[in-house]
Amino acid sequence: MQRRRFVLGTALPVAARGLRLAGALGLAAEPLLARAQFRVDVSGIGAHQIPVLISDFAGQASCPQPLADIIRADLTRSGQFRVTPAASSPTLSDAGPPAYAQWTAAQVEAAGGGSVEAAGPQTWQIRFRLWDAVGQRDLGGLALRVLTGDLRLAAHRIADFIYQKLTGQRGVFATRIAFVGQSGRNSYTLLVADSDGYNPLAALRSREPLMSPAWAPDGNNLAYVSFETGKPVVFVQNVRTGARRAVANFRGSNSAPAFSPDGRTLAVVLTMGAASQIYTVPAGGGHATPVIRASSIATEPVFAPDGKSLYFVSDRDGSPQIYQSGLDGSNLRRVTFAGSYNVSPAISPDGKSLAFVSRQGNNYQLWLQDLQSGATRALGEGPDDGHPSFAPNGQILVYGAGERGVQVLRTVSLDGSVRTTLAAPGQQVREPAWGPWTTPA
Repeated sequence: MQRRRFVLGTALPVAARGLRLAGALGLAAEPLLARAQFRVDVSGIGAHQIPVLISDFAGQASCPQPLADIIRADLTRSGQFRVTPAASSPTLSDAGPPAYAQWTAAQVEAAGGGSVEAAGPQTWQIRFRLWDAVGQRDLGGLALRVLTGDLRLAAHRIADFIYQKLTGQRGVFATRIAFVGQSGRNSYTLLVADSDGYNPLAALRSREPLMSPAWAPDGNNLAYVSFETGKPVVFVQNVRTGARRAVANFRGSNSAPAFSPDGRTLAVVLTMGAASQIYTVPAGGGHATPVIRASSIATEPVFAPDGKSLYFVSDRDGSPQIYQSGLDGSNLRRVTFAGSYNVSPAISPDGKSLAFVSRQGNNYQLWLQDLQSGATRALGEGPDDGHPSFAPNGQILVYGAGERGVQVLRTVSLDGSVRTTLAAPGQQVREPAWGPWTTPA
């Protein structure tokens, strides 16, 4: 029998993501291979999109980040906008002037422009303004003073501003995703990146497998599974400081953590008995309380948005299906019926939709179910989709996918119209978890 190596992982702090004033100190972070960039490929056209023009920024040539391109890519990825190509977009500063007649003739409903200029060593002043071309009115703008390392984040903040002004919903582009990367047989990394996959930073490195990252509602802590002690153990780690603790290290296997909406409780899967069963434990560690006692397997728990029930996977009816029950195991009901194999549940923030992976023949495919009507439809293309996670506004999903023998991350708009592939060169990436908003609306 091959002996398992007992190699401890190295926990690392991830820089606090927020627009920092010039001169403020950010926490140290270890870049992943000099911040290896992702490739972003977008396919599909939304059926109902807002036509919008985003001008190149005045002063862009001296700026190390393509601000307008980042904003355009964010808006396109959402599926809510038809963005005027850069070649068709004249430079329009935040000072205007509004070209309402031209925009109306070009069937543009909104237009935005900005400027960027150096404001000191490694410091930039960014200004942006948005106009309603149809109503012919000024929709307001943003003025941001940021460090060089926060230029992409500033662009995401501007995209969020545009999204909220034109849709009435809060944008998610300035949020983060966590996922697991593998480069080589014994090299695993827990990564935290911008929502578009850029700026991936290592929160933990290990020679043993890492699995199942799950965000706490505060956006500062991640739960995950590590095999570094020779068996699966659930840890919770502060991504700002790198401090971590084992919160589920019971006899047998400890896996599949999920935070409650208030952040005080974790649902975990334990094998203290003969089969995998769901328990709850305090987020800081402590006594495990069983949710369901049964001879069948119960795994992959996720909390409902109100925190009063759990969705999970069980084979109690002979094949893996998704069920719902109270936190004490009461009111158990089966949720999925279409197909003989349905796993990896994710619940939308409004509690109305269930994303899951369904096996269709030999194809593992992302599906979406309306929880009120029971209607289902395919969102992914397969053949190896996995681990969906909703954006905080519920309008986009991120999930793992197999692409020509490589594990990548994909996003898809909720209507299925626009898909994005995020590919990290030189590594396999999987099990994404979309983080919460960390700043007030």
